[in-house]
Amino acid sequence: MVDRLLPDGALTGMSLAAQLESLAQEAQRALEQASSLAALEELQHRLLGKKGELSELQKSLRDLPAEERPAAGQAAHRARQLVEETLHLRRESLKAAELRSRLAAERYDALRPLSAPIGRLHPITRMQMEVEDIFSSMGFEIVDGPEVETDENNFGKLNFSADHPARDMQDTIWTSDGNLLRTHTSPIQVRAMQVMQPPFRMIAPGRVYRYEEIDASHENTFHQVEGMLVDREVSAANLIFIMKTFLSQVFERDVTVRLRPGYFPFVEPAFELDIQCLICGGKGCRTCKQSGWIELLPCGLVHPNVLRSGGIDPAKWSGFAFGLGLDRLVMMRYGIEDIRHFLSGNLRFLEQF
Repeated sequence: MVDRLLPDGALTGMSLAAQLESLAQEAQRALEQASSLAALEELQHRLLGKKGELSELQKSLRDLPAEERPAAGQAAHRARQLVEETLHLRRESLKAAELRSRLAAERYDALRPLSAPIGRLHPITRMQMEVEDIFSSMGFEIVDGPEVETDENNFGKLNFSADHPARDMQDTIWTSDGNLLRTHTSPIQVRAMQVMQPPFRMIAPGRVYRYEEIDASHENTFHQVEGMLVDREVSAANLIFIMKTFLSQVFERDVTVRLRPGYFPFVEPAFELDIQCLICGGKGCRTCKQSGWIELLPCGLVHPNVLRSGGIDPAKWSGFAFGLGLDRLVMMRYGIEDIRHFLSGNLRFLEQF
């Protein structure tokens, strides 16, 4: 590239207007022939920079006689406009050519092996899969149901009276159309009894919702596994055996449990199965509210009214049911002191699993 687009000899014997026109034409040809964006930027600086050729010629306007300035000023305006327009068009053309070249060289293989680290399963998801495997090995089917339920399925067919405290707004999140967010996975029992013929065994893992005051062991959104077995002559001994077998496989060691009387409308008799707190070893901490025990597994023998609502004759069939808190099970497995960690979105917590 020449050092100057307008030779020095052209500056003599030529009016300023002619010099400007000649420079604009030479600049246009040079810009159109620029082969790269770097070369284009260099030309822009050489022409339009503070000490560029066009800028220097424009400074000469002040030295002209007054009668020559209008024509020279118009020529300067036309010259700068031509240079700027040509510069813009050539820059866009070079950018487009560069993009086409890069795209032609790139290749995307959707089946290529991933080199980036992949995500991890949430600890509750991992525990749910493990629970499903354990109960499947004992002959239980895995069933599912909707999270938005009717009052009848969530309460009525499970033998809740119309004035039961669990129906109160303090416990239940109602929708504007009169339905509710299920407060337990027990409604899946109701749906299962309508399609499954006894004898049967089923578990129903899922997310549930309650209008709870949140603390270290309570959340308004948490996870349960509902279980139900219907057969002939089912007893509490069958229930205890299944629960002990399950817990021994989950924790892979002996755990201390206790069975105490409870009250749930859908089972009779009803029990609360508690596990000795594995965070503090039964000494008392904020997770177990200083009691040394964690309520883990309410259970009992299925109430005859629940069997009838599902179309099953309680004179011929009996069964047991239980509700297992998945979140609390994970807390005991890994020594997690606060249930709120699960839904916090804290990656430092989740990456431990």
